[in-house]
Amino acid sequence: MAANSLSYQFKMAPITVKIIAINLVIFLLVPLIAFLFKLNAESLVSWAVLPAELDALIKQPWSLLTYSFLHGDFWHIFFNMILLYWFGNIILNLFNAKRFTTIYLLGAMAGGALYVLAYNLFPVFSNASGNLRGASAAVLAILVFIAAYAPNTQVRIFMFNIKVWHIAVVMVVKDIIFLSDDGGNNAGGLVAHLGGALFGYVYARQLVKGNDIGRWFENGMDWFVNLFKPRTKKPFKKVHRTTRPSSQRSKQSPSKDEHQKKIDSILDKIGKSGYESLTKAEKDFLFKAGKED
Repeated sequence: MAANSLSYQFKMAPITVKIIAINLVIFLLVPLIAFLFKLNAESLVSWAVLPAELDALIKQPWSLLTYSFLHGDFWHIFFNMILLYWFGNIILNLFNAKRFTTIYLLGAMAGGALYVLAYNLFPVFSNASGNLRGASAAVLAILVFIAAYAPNTQVRIFMFNIKVWHIAVVMVVKDIIFLSDDGGNNAGGLVAHLGGALFGYVYARQLVKGNDIGRWFENGMDWFVNLFKPRTKKPFKKVHRTTRPSSQRSKQSPSKDEHQKKIDSILDKIGKSGYESLTKAEKDFLFKAGKED
């Protein structure tokens, strides 16, 4: 009964909570399995961490994504999941779960790709750890996406309202400073952070211009999910010729246009004044539109 309840709660939870839960379960299971079977934890996850060497990466290409669900210690996962929850929910106020997942996963992959590229191009990374893990690149992609798409959006930290783009700038500048002062010890990880941030910025700015550069990935996710859906034969449905005049049948398109115009005007308002400037009716309308998308 409890298992069914947990399964139902997971199914109904927002995508942010689902991703956080997956990260936490993996974080707890790895040392437990290593302890029970007397295994070395590092060797247990070696197939999932992202290797910097190209020959090793070719043997486990999936690690370009799986590395982002592994964390080294408690504080590593704690701060990543806190930031993911805060800023991920802002994205879910604007878009649906599919777009959030696209930003998260592609952000992780972009960070991993830049890490591998930098490791193999620049001598400074010869002292860096050869394996990458952590969701920081994906989290920074989420944060910078919001900062670039709706820069005036504010979050409340203690008693202060702070614009998201201010937080994003501080995070990125911090990583750039630490990158040069680190001596190569964790420089590779910091480069991955910047790769995720760069992807989040480019995705947001292109989306503002009307170019959805993540559409191909969303289509790929749909195709993958459909592979596991049972195919049921649909009963034969009799089709009748409509007797309505063509002018009546085409009345739906103007309403759809008005619906999209309203969404665009609300998003423009967010870009100029931030999410908190919306009225309750506008927030409810945008939330429902995101769920229908």
